[in-house]
Parts: sequence; structure tokens; C-alpha cells
Amino acid sequence: MKLYNSKNKINIKFKLNDEIIEKEVEPRLLLSDFLRYNCGQTGTHVGCEHGICGACTILFNEQPIRSCLMLAAQIRDSEILTIEGVANDSKYNDLREAFKKYHALQCGFCTPGFFITIISILNENVYYNEEDLREKLSGNLCRCTGYTGIILAVSEVIKKRHSKALI
Repeated sequence: MKLYNSKNKINIKFKLNDEIIEKEVEPRLLLSDFLRYNCGQTGTHVGCEHGICGACTILFNEQPIRSCLMLAAQIRDSEILTIEGVANDSKYNDLREAFKKYHALQCGFCTPGFFITIISILNENVYYNEEDLREKLSGNLCRCTGYTGIILAVSEVIKKRHSKALI
């Protein structure tokens, strides 16, 4: 397999939202920029470009990562999930409804990063109390909601999912 082409680009093949993608990328292209501009995943927002705000959070091999801190070339043979990949997934209808109920979003800029982080928390299938949730979500910043609605929404979903599991 040829790693570099004549233009000094890197060939990568990966799975994006359950679709196999093969592309050439510049060696120093940030994953966040690649997802937005080369793959059309514009829900991956870029805020601070230092990995602090969490707006660019995606799932990389089922783990939340900051896409602004990773190079596109590093995703070869990996699985990527962005907000577009869960947009119509009925598995998260309860989370969407809870977000509406508790007004957990306002401007929406941070919401995709929060939603992806919350999905990783829900995938752990662990009951977290409010203090634990605040710690788990501390890597995602929001300037609008004050976090209360987000914590209430996630808490409700976790409680409902765990009460169903006990039945």
C-alpha cells in the first residue's frame, strides 16, 4: 500500500457514521477541518482550537476526542461518529426530548459536542449522580445555558434508562 502520493498527501480509509470513506489528506490537516470541509460534517464546530471548549468533540473508535487536537491522517482504519451520524438515530430520542424539556440548548453552538460527549456517557451504562455528571461534562463549555438544563436532561435520561434496565 502506497502511503504517500506524488503530491505528498496521505491516503486514508476510515468509517465515518457507518460509511466507508477513502480520501487523500494533507499531512498537517486538522481532523476538525477535514471533517467540516472535506466530509461535510459541519456539526463538528470549531471553537477554541486548543481542545478546551469541546465544541469539536466526536467519537473516535467509540471514545470522545477533540477533533481540533488530532490530524486527519491519524484516523486511518478508525471509526468516526459525528453529530450527523446520530441526528436521526431513534436511540437518542429520549435525550432530544429531555434537552427540549429542560431547555438544555440555546444558541446550539456547543450542543453537538455536548451531545456526543453525553452519548459516550450513556454508552458506559453507568448510573451517574449530578456531581459525577458535572465532572464528566466539565470538558464541554457553554456560554448560554449555565449547565443546569443540560445536567437535568442527562440525569433524567440516565434515571429512565436505568429504571427500565431494573424491570
